[in-house]
Amino acid sequence: MSHHVNIAKLHPEAYQAMMSLSGVVETAAVASGLDERLIELVKIRASQLNGCAFCLRMHTRDAIKAGETFDRLAVVAAWWESQYFSEAERAALQLAETITLQRDHGRIPGRDVQPSDALDDTQISAITWLVIEINAWNRVAVASHFPVAP
Repeated sequence: MSHHVNIAKLHPEAYQAMMSLSGVVETAAVASGLDERLIELVKIRASQLNGCAFCLRMHTRDAIKAGETFDRLAVVAAWWESQYFSEAERAALQLAETITLQRDHGRIPGRDVQPSDALDDTQISAITWLVIEINAWNRVAVASHFPVAP
């Protein structure tokens, strides 16, 4: 796609509706007891899978502000191979991959974490909404070719 249209600018009402949804989803995630760093890790992992540089930069910065470490950020793309993440974080990252990669039915060899073993239903729901939200934002940013320059 050589011609990029900034859909956020051309349809600001839709963009504002997305912003409102984001506020509701973020509030639900915090209310469910999810740590701010876990919320950002979920957004980072989905954005990695979707190839969204704009969202990766934004949520990596947000994660650092929330106290996330460089080591954990460096290995989040291979979370299942490290010992950096708690059982709840591993479950959330598995859920992020399952929802983002639904065309593959979330079946990724070697990643058999059961979210219900580490998260309650409210947290699973909140993470699911977070992943739906970030997947939508990834598509807005990539389709509009949001700039990502140093």
